[in-house]
Amino acid sequence: MAQPFDAVLVANRGEIALRVMRTARTMGLRTVAVFTAADRDAPHVRAADDAVEVSSYLGIEEIVKAADDRGARLIHPGYGFLSERSSFAREIEGTETVTLVGPSAAVMDAMGKKDAAREIAVAAGVPVVPSYANDADPATFAFPVLVKAAAGGGGKGMRIVRALDELEPSLAAAKREALSAFGDDTILIEKYVEHGRHIEVQVLADHHGNVVHLFERDCSTQRRHQKVLEEAPAPTISPAQRELVTTSAVALARAVDYTNAGTVEFLLDSDTGEVYFLEMNTRLQVEHPVTEEVVRVRGERLDLVEQQLLVAAGQPLSFGQDDVTVEGHAIEARIYAEDSFGGFLPQAGRAELVRWSDAARVDHALESGQVVSTSFDPMLGKVIAWGEDREAARARLIDALDRTGVLGLTTNTGFVRALAARDEFRDATIDTAWLDHAEVAPPSALVPLTLAAWVAAALTGPRFAAAGAGDPFAPDGWRSAGPKAPTLVALEHAGRVHELEVDAAASTVDSSAVRERTLADHVVVLTIDGRDELAVVNAQAHSIEVAYQGQRFVFERPDAFADHGPAAGDGTLVAPMPGTVLDVLVSVGQQVAEGETLGAMEAMKMELALKAPFAGTVTEIGVSAGQQVALGATLIVVEARDE
Repeated sequence: MAQPFDAVLVANRGEIALRVMRTARTMGLRTVAVFTAADRDAPHVRAADDAVEVSSYLGIEEIVKAADDRGARLIHPGYGFLSERSSFAREIEGTETVTLVGPSAAVMDAMGKKDAAREIAVAAGVPVVPSYANDADPATFAFPVLVKAAAGGGGKGMRIVRALDELEPSLAAAKREALSAFGDDTILIEKYVEHGRHIEVQVLADHHGNVVHLFERDCSTQRRHQKVLEEAPAPTISPAQRELVTTSAVALARAVDYTNAGTVEFLLDSDTGEVYFLEMNTRLQVEHPVTEEVVRVRGERLDLVEQQLLVAAGQPLSFGQDDVTVEGHAIEARIYAEDSFGGFLPQAGRAELVRWSDAARVDHALESGQVVSTSFDPMLGKVIAWGEDREAARARLIDALDRTGVLGLTTNTGFVRALAARDEFRDATIDTAWLDHAEVAPPSALVPLTLAAWVAAALTGPRFAAAGAGDPFAPDGWRSAGPKAPTLVALEHAGRVHELEVDAAASTVDSSAVRERTLADHVVVLTIDGRDELAVVNAQAHSIEVAYQGQRFVFERPDAFADHGPAAGDGTLVAPMPGTVLDVLVSVGQQVAEGETLGAMEAMKMELALKAPFAGTVTEIGVSAGQQVALGATLIVVEARDE
């Protein structure tokens, strides 16, 4: 029976917390946020009607008590954190005043472990990947195989094994990672599909026995099993394959008495056309917006969060399977705080200037001046573009990413823009392994350099003028005074000083013909050699930052930030990212070989080995296991061995 409710507590942070609150507000519900001390002034806290401080986003008892104290009968867990913790669901089920927006603890237990979920799928008639028993003779395996953690997801505890001699170390590594991440080192060994596409089906079920699917998504653009681009509907699936995955997803949901929103994931073998069940995610997915953008119920768009809240309150679904159709195509790009063209290292710091595009739907929680730390997941937002067909959606996504700028902090925006523009993505010829091998180049610095020089010359202030030049740059960066002609501008990028002559009267920057279209509110549009170029620009006292095709470029006043740290090649290992030292494997005085692993550090789900740059002696260790370190902190010093 449906129960009245007027408030929802969102047990999460960031863009998903804002996403849930947005729907709750349109439904006339009061919203309650939870936050830790580090998030006291976060956007989701300011957006909520009420907020409660907790010691951790994983604090089950604290969060349930906060909902009870604030009169919020529903708790929406978002994704991540407690969203798939059966212990959280069980704690809520033990109360009489609070309801989880999600399935039961029993369902989470059943589907949360891949080995148990596999058995349920088999019983429900759902096709599964061929597997090997853990005690089987490895000599009988048909390599390659995939070893993966039975608990958890996100690529943790997963290894591809291509030869017998790789199996034992891969199993050991996967078990260690699984135990650390999920507290469970149970491992599955399955056939590895070399060329596959990741297909998932959105399901929705109520407490009255009604189950519907909302068609499928394709999430094949992945790096190390982490999704990067997602789209709906799947571009390469056949009608027969669509029928198989959608009916299988509904059958599995019925088999476990599923309620609320969930996602059933499949792997489509591109070589054979076979479809295999992978796992079920018992929560809302990060990529749910692409489904919302294309699914129509009796011709109207569907809000998945609204449906979640209604189902949790006991209401039956107001539509059936025959009412669900698909219109157009949608593609989503995840925006992460990472340097994709610099080894995918996580990034942290202050986002001095943020410009999200209005050319597409954007779900985010990042604003200008906000500090991004390594304490939470690196995802900053999602850019979602809809089009009448796939090519229209792709073009709109590229345009939206071109208009997106995050400055002060490096993100993967330029990387996902480059992926969306690739012929392989355009032609839908990729598979789940494509991105692990593709060579993706960043955009050239030539256009951003020209843009930066024009901006510097168009503004007053002496900071970027070359010797004897005028005063091209203002303290606030946006006090346009009209460029003097000509102006010689000096900018340093990637260790090289560039001197460019900007002649406004002749409309040139060196040999390029330039015409200014707009220069306002940190957005610059110039016609350079007949081509319109758009960028987000932030001019500071000693630097000009340019976001061009989503990629961040930093141009500095020459010698403004001279490097006084260790010289390259002197044997000093510094932290390439802010994070946590996992292990130190050497001691002072120890002899090490070139390339030997000296320790490891981790930040934002990424582990990095610290290797000796050359053979020598460890002369200094500045850190210990478990220590938090800042970007550039000295970790270990190695002195070269005398020849």
